[in-house]
Amino acid sequence: MNKDYREAKDLVKAIDFSDKINPEVTVILGVPSIYLSEFQGMKLGAISFASQNSHFEDAGAFTGEISAAMLSSIDVKYGIVGHSERRTLFGETDEQVNQKVHALLKNEISPILCVGEHLEHRKSGKHIDVVLGQCEKALKGVNLSQMEKVMLAYEPVWAIGTGEVATAEQAEEMHAAIRQWVEGAYNAETAAKCNILYGGSCKPDNAKEIFSQNNVDGGLIGGASLKSVDFIELTNCF
Repeated sequence: MNKDYREAKDLVKAIDFSDKINPEVTVILGVPSIYLSEFQGMKLGAISFASQNSHFEDAGAFTGEISAAMLSSIDVKYGIVGHSERRTLFGETDEQVNQKVHALLKNEISPILCVGEHLEHRKSGKHIDVVLGQCEKALKGVNLSQMEKVMLAYEPVWAIGTGEVATAEQAEEMHAAIRQWVEGAYNAETAAKCNILYGGSCKPDNAKEIFSQNNVDGGLIGGASLKSVDFIELTNCF
């Protein structure tokens, strides 16, 4: 929940008009829902848009909510679900996240599914079990062809907005475990193609080391995305 309309539009243009973005890097901006319709209609070359959240019903008496069907009607291609802030601040459960994943897929929107552990899970050594459990619950009923449209984003919750950052080794350990889970749940080809993103206080000064890990395919960027110079620099850390 950042940037008023003018600030958000300026940020989008600054990123899209930059000649410094590597064309081989896919750039997706998760903008507030109030801006999605207009931004989708802008003639942009380098970027796509994602919703930050959506409801699991197509329509109904859910005042203030936005459905995947609505997003699809304005050609939004990606939808973030299960973000740690939605889970922590708004009480979203794995079961609700699963419903949202299915709603997005039904409406031909690619889910960006967020998973991640809290500090107590890591300290107790249960971090991998917790994250893989989230993957299993959130992807329940998702078939092989649908899974090809899903991105996974690992968020160490203890490293979001705290200044703490998972080491490159910690990020790689979790990403490798997630990819192994995908292989077991689906197959090796699907696991190899699955984009697994890292999100946790990722900044230009640490991104290159994290992104260089074998199983880290991209980033889910928070605060560093609010400055075009920093965000563009991040896109070129690959």
